[in-house]
Formats: sequence, structure tokens, C-alpha cells
Amino acid sequence: MPNVQISPWDLAVVAVYVIGTRILFGWWAARTARKGAEGYFLGGRALRWPIIGLSFYVANMSGGSFVGLPGSGYNDGIAVYHYEWLPAVILVLFVLFLLPLYLRARIYTAPQFLESRFGREPRLAFSGFLLVAVTLIDAPASLYAGAMVGQALFPSVPMWPLLAAGALIAGVYIFFGGLGAVVINDALQAAMIMIGGTLVLVLAWQAVPSWDAVVQAAPPDALHLIRPADDELLPWPGIFTGVLVIGVYFWCTNQFVVQRALGAHNLDHGRWGALFAGLLKLPNLFILVMPGVLAVALYPDLERPDLVFPTLVVDLLPVGLRGLLLAAFVAAILSSLEAIFNSSATLFTMDFVRTFRPQTSDQGLTRWGRWSTVGFMIAAILWSPIVLQFPTLWQYLQSFMSYITPPVTAVFIIGIFWPRANNAGALATLVIGVPLGILGWAANELLDWLPLQYLYAAGIMFALSALILVAVSLATAPPDPDKVQQCTWRPALWRQETRDLADTPWYANYRYMALGLTLLAAAMVVWWW
Repeated sequence: MPNVQISPWDLAVVAVYVIGTRILFGWWAARTARKGAEGYFLGGRALRWPIIGLSFYVANMSGGSFVGLPGSGYNDGIAVYHYEWLPAVILVLFVLFLLPLYLRARIYTAPQFLESRFGREPRLAFSGFLLVAVTLIDAPASLYAGAMVGQALFPSVPMWPLLAAGALIAGVYIFFGGLGAVVINDALQAAMIMIGGTLVLVLAWQAVPSWDAVVQAAPPDALHLIRPADDELLPWPGIFTGVLVIGVYFWCTNQFVVQRALGAHNLDHGRWGALFAGLLKLPNLFILVMPGVLAVALYPDLERPDLVFPTLVVDLLPVGLRGLLLAAFVAAILSSLEAIFNSSATLFTMDFVRTFRPQTSDQGLTRWGRWSTVGFMIAAILWSPIVLQFPTLWQYLQSFMSYITPPVTAVFIIGIFWPRANNAGALATLVIGVPLGILGWAANELLDWLPLQYLYAAGIMFALSALILVAVSLATAPPDPDKVQQCTWRPALWRQETRDLADTPWYANYRYMALGLTLLAAAMVVWWW
């Protein structure tokens, strides 16, 4: 690893940028936010498509992906890109089938949709699951990513103070600003990620001796997307048994992502924004994965792969610009944390406080949301060091989600397409499947009891969850057909929408956008096969 010192100018740029953006956007949100719970949790349902798309992108990119993608590229090659092109296709499915049902129900949270579809108990079970996932997956990943950048800035500082500092800054910001403060900040950080990632790619390309040197230094098959079925990182069947299942959970049901779409001005803006986010994901092969691959030829003996991107920034960029880029990534990581804390507060307040204390006023709900942020912040700090037990941040994230998210994916997907699924089936799937997944993850990934690749485990968990849902639903009374009709997709909805779109210009028709996005994603896969 290169021994490059961070200059006082770099540190000054980081401090001014991070603190300045927090003050600027926090002040803006305080001045312009709509009052009450809807204003705090959903930005007053007034978000436009560019902001939604950029915020979707940053919600995913500035935490685990920002550090995890280059780290996985360094350690294993470009196969990790399956997690980047497949979301483009998943978001097409999201805008076709799920988003219209969400917005029609005017919900605050994804679990509220489960209540509309199945009843109160599955809603509370799913909301509880999401709060656990935020504490054990989403927030620790972002805190860890921030700590990696922090250690590039302050190599002598231990991990704990860096984790605590990141959580404190993000927690204070979201305590006052709400979703409006998050999404406008995200727009700036998304632009900085793309510009900065492109700059690092260009400089890394100039720094490597030759492409042949990269090929020789990289692991076998590092520059191919399709890996053998027995590959330890990403076997090709795992794209369908695992990556797809995890992706549907993350992009279609995870509160801290879909909350942006729930705050859309209307259905068109929600759809355009989600598809825009899918388009932004495709270049990540070049601006985040490929720099990690190139770095193998530059730094073959990094102590930890997750340090690769901060190392590239510190080593290749000049003073000042280095500080600006590190500052942008720190701010982006904080934006992700802020979104996570806001979604946690939304889930806790709207799904639990309002359910069990229905008399609570809008102002009271906002206070509950703000103070619950503090609790989730502390819990995330305490769990974050578990990430250090895994070779890379990406492996921690994907292995954990492979075990615990398939029950959620099964309940949502089967629930919207199969009207016979009922309350008992959904509840059984969640309360049996999720704890079983946690036990399986601990047994196989922490204790190494079974040599089962985690993406195959995701497929097994999904099949088991689907079996529980179908079996229990068929063994119990069917749901009310009138109630189910409002929460399930039917071909008649497609035909009605076709008539509604007849007079829409092609460039504003989301179906043409969705088709173009799908073709672009397919072209990327074929090119790097």
C-alpha cells in the first residue's frame, strides 16, 4: 500500500464540504419542508423524477456498494457487476407491477401495503424484519464504508471513533431534516460519485503499466461476468437463485429505497425516477468495479480489499482534489446513513407507534420518529464490527441478505400475483422463514457448518418460503376477494393502462423507457460475457 500522507488542505476540504452540505441542505429542508408527518417522512409527496432517480442511486451506492464494489472487483473481478445490471431489470418490474399498487394505496411504508393485502399481523412482522435488517445490514454497511474512508484520512484512528462519528453526524442531520433533507442532498452526492468515479478510473488506467499487466495480476476469469456453477463468489445459476431474489427485496420492498418513490409527485414521476436510477446503475462497471480490478496491478498486497478505493483516491489524485473527492464520498455515505435512519424512524413510527397509539398527533409522531433515530444509531454502531469477520464488505452484505430476504420476496411477489394467498400464509412465511434464515446464516457463514454457496442458499430459502406460503394459504380460509382485488395485479390493469397511454408521446411513455433500459442491460451482459 502506498505511503501517502493526507495534507491539511485535504482535511480542510473534507471538513468544509461535509459540514457545509449538512448545514446548507438542512437549512433548506427546514425552510421548505411541509409540516406534519407526511412532510417529514415523505417530503410532502412532492418529489420529482430526477430527484427520485438520483436519490435511489445514492441510497444504494453510497453505503456498501461504494466500498464493496471496488473491493470485490479487487478481490474477485467483475462478476460482482451482476448486482448492478440486474437492478435495471428489477426496477422495470417494480414500475410495471408494484409501484402502481403502492401509490394507489397512499402508504407511508412498504409494510403498510402488506396490511392492505394480508392484514395487520404480516405488516407488523415485516416492519419488525425491516428494522432488524436496517440495524444488522444497511446501517452497519454504511458505517463500515465510512470508517474505511476515515482510515484513509486518519490511519492512526481506531475503528470505533470513526463509526461513532459517522453515526452521530448522520443522526443529528436526519433528526431535524427528514426525507426532504435527504433527497436534495442525494442529488449532489450522486453527481459527485459519478464524476469522481470516472476520474479515478481514468487515472488508474493511466497508472497501470499495461492492460496485459492487469490481466496477469487479476484472479482467473476476473474479466468475465459468467462464472462456473461451482464458483465460490458468484456461480452463474446464483444470478437467478440469489441475485434476483435479493434484488427484488432491495429495490421493490426495502423501505429505505422505496420511500423515495412513495414520496413521488405522481405515478409518472415515480416511474420515470425509478427507471432513471436503473440507467444510472449500468455505468458502475466502469466507475466503481473496474478501478478495483485495475488496482490489482498497482497494489497487489493490500491489507484489506475494501481499502482499495480510498487508496486509489489518496494515491492518484493531487492535493485539494483528493480532499474534495474524499469529502464527496464521505458526504454520500452520510446521505445513505441519513436515508437509513429516516426509513427506520418511519417504520417504527408509522407501523408501530401509530398502530398501538392511534391518538398520537402529527407532531407527536414526528417526535417519536426523531428520537427513535437515536436508538437505531446506537444499535448500528454496536453491530458494525461484525463486518470485519468477512473478507469483504460485499460478501457480508450478500451472504446475510441471501438467507433472510427470500421470505419477504416470496410474500410480496406471490401475494400480488396469486389472489388466494392469505393472512395466515403470509404471517407463517415471515415468522418461520426469517428466523430460520438468520440461523442458517449463522451456522453456514459464521460457524461454517455446511459448504453451501450463499446464492444457492437464497434459492433454497425462496423455494421453502413459497412452499410455506402456498401450503398454509390453501389449508386456511381464502381472503376477501373484494379486498384482494385492490392489492393484486391483473391483466385488466395492463389493458386499461394501454388505453390510457394511447395519446402519450413516445418519449414520455414509461414502457418505451423500460424496453430501452432492458436492452441496454442485456447489451452490457453480452459484451462482458
